[in-house]
Amino acid sequence: MGVAIRQAGTGDREALVRLLDEAFMQDPVSSWVFPDEAHRRRVHGKFLGVFIDMTLTEGRVDLAEDGSAMALWLDVPAGLPEEEDDTPARMREIADPENERAEQVGRLMGKVHPHDRAHAYLLMIGVTPEHQGEGLGTALMAPVLERCDREGVPAYLEASSARSRRLYERLGFAFMGTAVQLPEGPQMWPMWREPRG
Repeated sequence: MGVAIRQAGTGDREALVRLLDEAFMQDPVSSWVFPDEAHRRRVHGKFLGVFIDMTLTEGRVDLAEDGSAMALWLDVPAGLPEEEDDTPARMREIADPENERAEQVGRLMGKVHPHDRAHAYLLMIGVTPEHQGEGLGTALMAPVLERCDREGVPAYLEASSARSRRLYERLGFAFMGTAVQLPEGPQMWPMWREPRG
């Protein structure tokens, strides 16, 4: 599938927030973090904006030229971080200070994130609902996965739905064996992809 992709910059921030907000509004994890849909509609974009700000600063955001899909990538070095990641606390503080789940989800995922090898981390990939199932996610991931294969770098992500898990398996990711069970909520599946020779 021929998809024109460009790297997004800070001037794209508001469009990126809108796109992720729309793409993940009905996601099982977003629905767990913000169970009340009216409340979710008010704070969800602020919550996801933290991911976008971090990736625009520290990683890369690949954006379909037509604005229908995006992927957030970080290059993660080997070894445990020197400082505790304050991203989960910032997400809660910015989006919904009274909501423990807004921080808890990030803390739970941080506990399972592998640190023994450097890797490309697909933090999030979002496709607008009307374009889901058209291959845009695969097209957005392909250039980074090709680079990983060329350079011998593994990749990592967390699938937030059974549907996305199946997509990632088709792209060479394998479930790492232990799902993250959100308290009284859905599962997330940490997945790892070895580079292909």
